[in-house]
Order: sequence, then structure tokens, then C-alpha cells
Amino acid sequence: MIASLLMYLKVILVGGAICTFAELIVIRTKITPARILVIFLMVGAILGGFGLYNYVVEWAGAGATVPILGFGNTLANGAIVAVKTDGFFGALSGGLIAASSGVAVSIGLSYLVSFFVSSKTKKD
Repeated sequence: MIASLLMYLKVILVGGAICTFAELIVIRTKITPARILVIFLMVGAILGGFGLYNYVVEWAGAGATVPILGFGNTLANGAIVAVKTDGFFGALSGGLIAASSGVAVSIGLSYLVSFFVSSKTKKD
């Protein structure tokens, strides 16, 4: 019971810290959210490529894998594993193969939710 609560606390703290840092960048700078997403994705891929982000994932679990940094890490790790088995072309396909199930679920659930929610345009 205590171990589960501790894990939930780690997830909330790490995921919340990542999201808070991103929000501070949005508020304090003129960098667009799309560019921040790309920066975070690349940082996750670079840290994952060097094997550094895996330590954070082992410690924080979903708090580190759910944010966009975790997606970059998944892409990098998938490419590294595929290069070892498939050679050069594994670098091109490995990351996509590793992340395909998460992307498929996201697209499928987004499509399902679109039946129940109607979009509205923002009025200036």
C-alpha cells in the first residue's frame, strides 16, 4: 500500500515538474507551444539516445513516459534496438515501430471522443 502511494507520488511529481517547466517556458518566453513540443521531443530523444532518460523512467514510471519527453525517449530507444537487429534501415523504422501502438491508441481514442464532443471556434 505504501509502495503504491509512493509510486503515485513520484509519477505526479515528475510529470507535474515536466509540465510545469513547459508552462513556465510558454509564459515567460515568446516560444510557441508547437516549438516547445519539438524541443521537448528532441531533448527526450537525445537523453534517451545516451541512455540517461532511462534512469528517470525507472524511478518515476509513467510520470516520465507519458509527457512528450517520454515519446522522444521511446523513438530513440526503438531506433537503437532496430539498428542492432536491422542495420541502417532500422534507424529509420525502429522508432516508429516502438511508438506505433501508443500512436494508434491515441488516434483511435481521439476519433471515438470526436463523436461525443463538438468543436467550437475561439472568438477573439
